[in-house]
This record gives sequence, C-alpha cells and structure tokens, in this order.
Amino acid sequence: MQTGMYTDTERCVRAVRSKDARFDGWFFTAVLTTGIYCRPSCPVVPPKPENMVFHPSAAACQQAGFRACKRCRPDTTPGSPEWNQRADLTARAMRLIADGVVDREGVPGLAARLGYSTRQIERQLLAELGAGPLALARAQRAQTARLLIETTALPMAQIAFAAGFSSLRTFNDTVREVFALTPSELRARAPERRTGTAPGSLSLRLPFRAPLNPDNLFGHLAATAVPGVEEWRDGAYRRTLRLPHGHGIVALAPHPDHIACRLTLTDLRDLTVAISRCRRLLDLDADPAAVDDRLRADPVLAPLVDKAPGRRVPRTVDEAEFAVRAVLGQQVSTAAARTHAARLVTAHGEPVDDPGGGLTHLFPSPEELAAVDPATLAMPRTRRTTLTTLVGHLADGSLDLSPAGDWTDTRARLLELPGFGPWTADVIAMRALGDPDAFLPTDLGIRRAAEELGLPATPAALTARAAAWRPWRAYAVQYLWATDDHPINFLPV
Repeated sequence: MQTGMYTDTERCVRAVRSKDARFDGWFFTAVLTTGIYCRPSCPVVPPKPENMVFHPSAAACQQAGFRACKRCRPDTTPGSPEWNQRADLTARAMRLIADGVVDREGVPGLAARLGYSTRQIERQLLAELGAGPLALARAQRAQTARLLIETTALPMAQIAFAAGFSSLRTFNDTVREVFALTPSELRARAPERRTGTAPGSLSLRLPFRAPLNPDNLFGHLAATAVPGVEEWRDGAYRRTLRLPHGHGIVALAPHPDHIACRLTLTDLRDLTVAISRCRRLLDLDADPAAVDDRLRADPVLAPLVDKAPGRRVPRTVDEAEFAVRAVLGQQVSTAAARTHAARLVTAHGEPVDDPGGGLTHLFPSPEELAAVDPATLAMPRTRRTTLTTLVGHLADGSLDLSPAGDWTDTRARLLELPGFGPWTADVIAMRALGDPDAFLPTDLGIRRAAEELGLPATPAALTARAAAWRPWRAYAVQYLWATDDHPINFLPV
C-alpha cells in the first residue's frame, strides 16, 4: 500500500521523471512556475524538482490555486486505489462522495451516514487529502461538467444543472478556475463532439491502470447475467441501473487502453453516480501492479499471474441486489441462480424501455421485495426465510451494505442472519462491499483449484496458507477460479 505517497518527494520526482502511468491517481504534481497541476505521466518535459510540489488529490491542487493541465488532463485519471482497498473513515467518506452523497445530502448527510460529526469528517479529509468534503465534491462536479461539455451538445445551463451546480454563474466560475478556459472554449477545443446521440445518452472512456485482463471480469458478468436486467450484446456487457433521480442503461466494452461506456440516463444529474458505480463494478481503480507483485511472490500463484496478469474482481452496481442474488445462488448452479433471479425480476421488477436491446426491467428493490407474499416465492422454505429476512433488514435500514459500511462489522452482521454461512457472507464482502481481502475457502471452484495446484484441502488449512496473499485474497480468488474451464473465466464471443 502506498498511503501518503505524495509526502515522499524523492519517490514522486522519480515517478514524474519516468512518466510512470501506474502512479496516476496516487498523487498530483503542482508546478510552481506555471500554476498548473498534472498527472505523474504528463507527456511534457518534467519541471525542475524545486518547482514541483505534490498533493494527494485534484481538489487539494485546486484549493491551492493550481489549474488543471490542458495536455495530460489530470481530472481524467483513474481514482486512487486507496479508497477501494481501505475500510477506514477516509476511504468510506471518499466512496460516498464518489456516489454523490455530498451533492444530494450535503456534508451533514455525509457525516450522518458515517456516524461522525461534520467537524470530524472535515478534519480527517483535510489531514489526508488536503481538502474537505465540499472541495472534493466540487472537483468531482467540475470533472462531470467537462465531460458533458466535451461529449454532448447540451446547452450550458442544462450541463450546469446536470453536473450538480447551484447556478450557472457558479458553474462558469468553477470551470474557468479549474481549467483556465470558459465552458465555450472547452467545447471548442474538444477533438470530437457527439451531437447525434439520443437525449440523455452519451459515450465516454473509462480509464484504468494497466494491465487489465477482461476475460474473468466480463466473463463473470456475462455468465451470471440475469435475463432482463443484464445481457451481453455486440461485444458489450449491458445492464439497467437504479439511480437516485431515475434509471439508466449502460453498455461497457473492453478495449486495450480503456473501457468504452455508453450511458443512457433518464436524468443527467445521475451521470456522476452512474460513472462511479460502473468503475466500481469493473474494479477500475485497482492497482494491478501492487496486487500481482504480492501474489507473484507465491510460487504456486506466480505461473497463474504471469499467464494472465491484471485480473480484476467483478463487483456490482447495487449492493442490495447482489446480496439477494447471493442468497438465490446458495448451493445451486449458475444457471439455476439466473433462473430464480429472472423470476423475481419478471414478477416484481420495474419495467424499462430498451430500444434495440433485450433489457426489460430494473432489479426489484429491497422495499419492493419486502412487500412480496413469501408464499409466492418458488424456493425451499429455509431459503425463503433467508431471503425474506435479508430483504427485511435491507428495507428497514438495519443492515447497511452501502459504501459507508464497515466491512468487518457488516460481515459479522450478515453471519447473524438465518441461512447465512461463511460462503454467502464472504462473496457479498468480496463483490458487494468491495473488500479486496475477502476469501472463499469453502467455494467449490476454489477447492478444485487448490486440489489441482497442491494447496491445502481443508478450509482452515487453506485460509492459513492464504495469509501470505493478504491484503489481496479476493484477487487470488480470481486467479484460482481461472484454473477451471467454467464460462465465468472467458470473454464471451
């Protein structure tokens, strides 16, 4: 882990001089002589070390009076891997800010979700990131505004509203301050402006740190796709999205240097949230170099890593949805789990339109499922009890699977529910909560891989052996699963 790397001046200077893209998002370089800030991999000639200062966030650079570089566009870097691999207050706050909580509920809403005072939140974020929650949310709004300016033909007033600004004047002032260009100048400089898309539809590129192996990532999502909610079509994974102001449909397609993302939204105010959830779904802010270096140190895993480096953990856009699907998938095949989920969707999901596609519904919310008569659920009585208890706790808020939750506490609370064993709790921790160290020693695929590779057979012994893989055991799971010929391991044709 490279926590606080921006304080290591010598190391940062080396990264800037080598233009190492692996460090993009870890820190930002502010140049005293020009007043701009850059990503470490900026292609321009590096400034003299005495003219560089380093900041942990774009918001901190902006607060210090620096504007974004027009060449390397530091606002488009992958997010810091720290917020997805840590479970402390700062990381939980950053995940909520990325999910738009400050824009929708303000700093008091953020503090209430985290269980701390606004003063404590401000102090913690300032100490680690050099900027408070309002400044961090403002930087995110500026990035969203730039995206809309450059990729749509929307009027500036609509863009200001969609990006979360309170007024057109604030929007104009922020864009000029952050990018040293007016909104109209930003649009004129855009190399390609798409004007023929449907209302609410836009295309963008999601960056990531290389390498990224798409096989298990998209293979898993496609092989477990719930009909009506998800599909693989024309080389892209498509699914419906439940968002704060409406719903959306996203298509995600892997490319060598980015993920192509086509979003159709009923309300453009949901753009930032939709992007954040898609990045989380595909684990795009991961640091594959750190992960693979740790796993490669094990002689058993090294050949698997070397064969196909850069595996990500397929996650989710909706934590409650995944928890329900995990229960439906208990002790049944992938096909059976899809069938059970499809029945729920058809009977209780909200219909959506998808011209030219096969998506028909949103996955039903916990509130919708809590209102269902349990007797109508076609499943064994014990499984029915497990499901209804889960959705009841999710619906009344007594179980929090949101980015604000504490991984350890949430896993313990899941294990208290009837019908929840280690496998169900751990798969939810891995794919819904985003715990990078979640491990599945009782999983059938893991046990088969362990047998094939000569690893310990019993869950306890395998868990002890896997201690050397911490804190990346969820990624080790992906490499172990890949030893099988299950469809989850292959990019769909």
